[in-house]
Amino acid sequence: MSATGFDIDLRDVNFVLFEQLKVQDALSDFEEYADYDVETYESMIAESLKVAKDVIWPVNASGDKEGCTFHGDGKVTTPKGYKEAYATLAENGLLGFTASFEEGGSNLPEPVAMAIGEIVTGAGPGLSIYCGLTRGVANLISIHGNDWLKGLCVEPMNTGVLGGTMCLTEAGAGSSVGDNLTKAVPIEGEPDVYHLTGEKIFISGGDNDLTHNIVHLVLARLPDAPAGTKGLSIFAVPKYGFEGTKYEGERNGAYVVGIEHKMGINGSATCTIDFGGSGPCHGYLIGNPGQGMPIMFHLMNEARIAVGIQGLSSASAAFENAKAYCAEREQGTSIRNFKDADAPRVTINQHPDIRRMLMDMRVSVHLMRSLLYTTALRLTIAEASDDEATAKSKLALVELMTPIAKSYCSDEGFNVTVTALQCYGGYGYIQEYPIEQHLRDVKIGSIYEGTNGIQAMDLLGRKMRGQNGMVFMNWMQEANKDIAAARAVGGLDDQCDAVQKAVGFLGAAAMHLGKVGMEGNLEGAMLQATPFLELFAVVVLGVHALEQAAIAMTRKAENPDDAAFYNGKVLNLKWYCANRLPKAVALSKGIQAGDDSCMDESLFA
Repeated sequence: MSATGFDIDLRDVNFVLFEQLKVQDALSDFEEYADYDVETYESMIAESLKVAKDVIWPVNASGDKEGCTFHGDGKVTTPKGYKEAYATLAENGLLGFTASFEEGGSNLPEPVAMAIGEIVTGAGPGLSIYCGLTRGVANLISIHGNDWLKGLCVEPMNTGVLGGTMCLTEAGAGSSVGDNLTKAVPIEGEPDVYHLTGEKIFISGGDNDLTHNIVHLVLARLPDAPAGTKGLSIFAVPKYGFEGTKYEGERNGAYVVGIEHKMGINGSATCTIDFGGSGPCHGYLIGNPGQGMPIMFHLMNEARIAVGIQGLSSASAAFENAKAYCAEREQGTSIRNFKDADAPRVTINQHPDIRRMLMDMRVSVHLMRSLLYTTALRLTIAEASDDEATAKSKLALVELMTPIAKSYCSDEGFNVTVTALQCYGGYGYIQEYPIEQHLRDVKIGSIYEGTNGIQAMDLLGRKMRGQNGMVFMNWMQEANKDIAAARAVGGLDDQCDAVQKAVGFLGAAAMHLGKVGMEGNLEGAMLQATPFLELFAVVVLGVHALEQAAIAMTRKAENPDDAAFYNGKVLNLKWYCANRLPKAVALSKGIQAGDDSCMDESLFA
């Protein structure tokens, strides 16, 4: 690893998957995963890393500098090398990770696919957006589309022949999707075919040259549809029309009219698309009228977890770069010898403040990875299990964790890249090193797929109320079991006490906000939504740190040759409990104080 290359800590990836989650055992009873073993999974992950290093990373910086080009005729071209890299990803089965073999996919369980996604995204965030959106559109059509649409779209998307986008945002509506005005009028004599008119903005991958044809998923409103989100339906709108069993018909009236020039992810074309303004625009109804938002939420929730992966992947890449730089860069003497002018120069990773920053980044990366992969395993079990109770409970926990995975990991991913840049000093601020691009690329995560403030309100207003609060209570019980298991290992009593205390403060804050809401002060409750999400995340990651340390202590006794790695997990926990977990107390007390000074009408008059 060098300070300018790309790498990932495969040892930690494999620890989370195969020692902590034991994916190979957790999924062995499901027929679709029964033939996989650890060696197969590890081989696929290692191969994806090779592709990331050899193919994706080399076009990452150049793609950032070149950006996308709008040609004025509705066409957009991606940076040099992107088309070839996308084709290589398709050839290596790195697009449709989780789709079945019959649908052109690799049939991987979500946590293993997530590890590969972390690698691909870390090496090229701009390029990976095209991959992730297309994969999400294919998954949505596979579940909600009719047989004709599935046959046209799903396999070609998973194999790199067709692209896909998600078209929600409109200039006058923004995050208030229910205010969308795009219209869909039925075409007489053609069932489920509509003519669309309207404009969507901020559409990632809205046009590109990676695939000839692209299928847009568009939210639009039928004539006489009710106001708000209940009046929205969802349509598949191809760039080139569908004809029978073919997807290479005449040009459809969905044209890009401009692209954005952004702070980061410059290799991803962020487009404004006009529907129906330059000719008839045909869209094909998915599901029933008025089901647009429930169906689109399938893709949106998938995308929100993917945003968490973006945060993790950029944080991981930045940390690996910073770690390598700090091990190479010589500056100053050891603090122990600061009075000796003739003392030998040392690498900066010997300086206490640099060690502090490296440790803080490492802990963040390891624990975000644990949170996200765990969420992915729960989702896989929920989707594969025939036991209704198991599936329901796992899916409920996934839904509870989704706002945290999206918001905390996107925010913390940015924080880690900021810290990585600080490790480089002045060199981090210039384009000779990749850190400033990591920082710019990851910042969008807190904004799109529902801003982090919206995620916090969703967590507090909906997810915490799931099953009358029982989903949260079930998580609390699970956390307490993890604490008890760690205490039984021995040697972690102080840390177990600290995490237990933090769980208690989280519960107190939740009860307080529930009472505030029941008293009708919804404004006062939502004022604390973002602090509450952060509190929840701090506690969740504390539980993950404790779980990892307990496993590591047991594994170290069985594998003394790997003692250094396992000791690192215990040190992660100690660092987290001493430096991060106390924030839970402060956040909980702040939430319960209920200060609403910012709502005073005179403040911004």
